[in-house]
Amino acid sequence: MPLHNTCKLKAKPSSPIESEALHSNGQTYVFPEVSRDSQAVYRTIHDQLVLDGNSQHNLATFCTTWIEPEVERIMDESADKNMIDKDEYPQTAAIEERCIHMLADLWNSPEAASTMGCSTTGSSEAAMLGGLALKWNWRKRRRAEGKSIDSPNLVMGPVQVCWHKFCRYFDVEIREVPMEGDRLLLTPEEVLKRCDENTIGVVVTLGVTFTLQFEPVREISMALDKLQAETGLDIPIHVDGASGAFLAPFLQPELIWDFRLPRVRSINASGHKFGLAPLGVGWALWREKHDLPEELIFDVNYLGGNMPTFALNFSRPGGEIICQYYNFLRLGKEGYREIQSECSAMGRELAVKIAALGPFEIVYDGVDGIPGLCWKLKDPASSPFTLYDVADRLRDRGWLVPAYSMPPNREDLVIQRILIRHGFTRKMAEELLHELNRTLAHLQHPAHRPDRPGTGAGSHNHSGR
Repeated sequence: MPLHNTCKLKAKPSSPIESEALHSNGQTYVFPEVSRDSQAVYRTIHDQLVLDGNSQHNLATFCTTWIEPEVERIMDESADKNMIDKDEYPQTAAIEERCIHMLADLWNSPEAASTMGCSTTGSSEAAMLGGLALKWNWRKRRRAEGKSIDSPNLVMGPVQVCWHKFCRYFDVEIREVPMEGDRLLLTPEEVLKRCDENTIGVVVTLGVTFTLQFEPVREISMALDKLQAETGLDIPIHVDGASGAFLAPFLQPELIWDFRLPRVRSINASGHKFGLAPLGVGWALWREKHDLPEELIFDVNYLGGNMPTFALNFSRPGGEIICQYYNFLRLGKEGYREIQSECSAMGRELAVKIAALGPFEIVYDGVDGIPGLCWKLKDPASSPFTLYDVADRLRDRGWLVPAYSMPPNREDLVIQRILIRHGFTRKMAEELLHELNRTLAHLQHPAHRPDRPGTGAGSHNHSGR
């Protein structure tokens, strides 16, 4: 295949034997010595990828698995665009900037036209940027007061692993509120028990990974307002809106969770989840300019022009950001509301039908959270199967419906979860219910009951993430 006019890759056409040899496992981890025919290599890789699961049947992932043909075309046209090289690709940079201010407007920033934000490779990177800003601002305040900066801590509920990474990587004590009994979310009371002068902030999750529910941002903000009035401690909130920040504005516009609360200083979101963009884009936004410390912004000029950068990554693709902009223009609030509402309604309907099957108790029914549902066994001790058995059987039938144990202190609780995303149709829901009925019939039949000592959390590795 010609790479440039001045550099052409010469490769002999592969014979059938050579093409077949590409499938050999013997040389899988050895860098090839020779060039090969492009079509033969393509076919080899294409045939391997067929072995991957059907992404439309992956009900574990929060990420986009269906995109419009126009988005595919934009991705193809943008394959060479480097998001960091704003001097070379000024229009791509302008599109990123428009997206930031559109999101600031959507999330009710008081400085929507001028506030700071950036795209990232996903919401995990964006979350870490939010955490770093909290730490730097806390440290600046402590130094101004002549106090120690040795023991920063961050308060949060049951969180996705990115927050564990942040606290370990950036030397912050994690104060993660464990689940207790029927309390599976962060509450104002539990937040106040853990806050002190070394608390850099509180992370409130708008769509908990484990149960899909929204944590009460407004109530926690009000509790921190009261704490400040009584003690003088001014503790900011970062909202982890990985999924919820692209849901609440359309499904629950009356819900107060965003920059309308002055204590909410930053928000992260994942464009490639319910933002409906292709994989590889997240967003970090701050309420006002001064909420992003200047120390976290770097100016570089070695790509042809002066430009600020404050993402953790440097070179990264611009196509996903352009496709995010396409979705904003294509759908608008009306389109997002229609899509998210349909997904939410399907989650609620599935919750009713799965509860009617008999063995399951619904933990989250799809109301006032992420589109989807989750359930547990009504009586695990007497059940002839576990939820892990259900997940394994469904996987054999082509459906990925994860079962996983909950975080501390509810490791005893195993639940199963379904995410409803754009592209999941009512016909697919009917097929899933049919397979779930078949699975239950299979597992409840004496001849097919799994060997109980070999089942359960100890013999599986379903993280559900």
